[in-house]
Amino acid sequence: MSLPDARVAVCGDWHGNIGWLRTLAPAIRRLAPDVTTVLQLGDWWMDTEHSDRIFTAAGIERVFVTLGNHEPWPGVLHVFDTSPGAPVRVSEVTWLLPRPARLRIGGREILSLGGASSVDRAWRTHGRDWWPEEAITDEHVEAAIAGGAADVMLTHESPAGTPVRAVREMLRTNPMGFPREALVESAASRARVSRVWDAVAPDLLLHGHMHVPGGGITDDGRRVASLGRDAQEGNLVFLDLSTLTIDAPSLREIREAAHG
Repeated sequence: MSLPDARVAVCGDWHGNIGWLRTLAPAIRRLAPDVTTVLQLGDWWMDTEHSDRIFTAAGIERVFVTLGNHEPWPGVLHVFDTSPGAPVRVSEVTWLLPRPARLRIGGREILSLGGASSVDRAWRTHGRDWWPEEAITDEHVEAAIAGGAADVMLTHESPAGTPVRAVREMLRTNPMGFPREALVESAASRARVSRVWDAVAPDLLLHGHMHVPGGGITDDGRRVASLGRDAQEGNLVFLDLSTLTIDAPSLREIREAAHG
């Protein structure tokens, strides 16, 4: 899939929060009227009937979803069964991306690798709000690497060894008290992302999942941006495809633009 867009919006977790979209979409229209494409980084689980109306009213033509861990996985996988390995259009505006997926936007090679490990699964119910299909597998990793180099990588999960200080600190302190077993699985999930990250060597990786906005740069010059969740600082950034620079409006700017 190839698009000519010079600039796109990138968003962190939405968690099905239609109320947040009612703020976010008009803010995108006013802050960046040239932007018609949104790249969403997982924990999407949206009612597309409502989200389509909101985005269409704001001039957003398409939303590409890099799936997270908190998704309705049985239904998602059933959708992909109809078009294995291809992006699937699930509404007028929304496309779900397979694992992995490749997009060409503004002349840039973009790799999407969805999925993550649920560190809170001990408090969830299998078959209702948690499914093992969320996991990034070795097959996903190998397929992503086989596609070759990429300029930008979109993930839900953070890479291991992230240069984002706020994410490192959150992982170190475990403020929510997640169980050790869940932390071990989370570390393995991040290691899989890192295998791809190291192999395809994108200039920029953007991810959600951690609910900790921040950025960092590795010793070899690769940048990582961790985006915030719905209604949190850092949920929205604008990505210039020609320079791969990021503009991150503050939460205050988003709210003022939405109601301006």
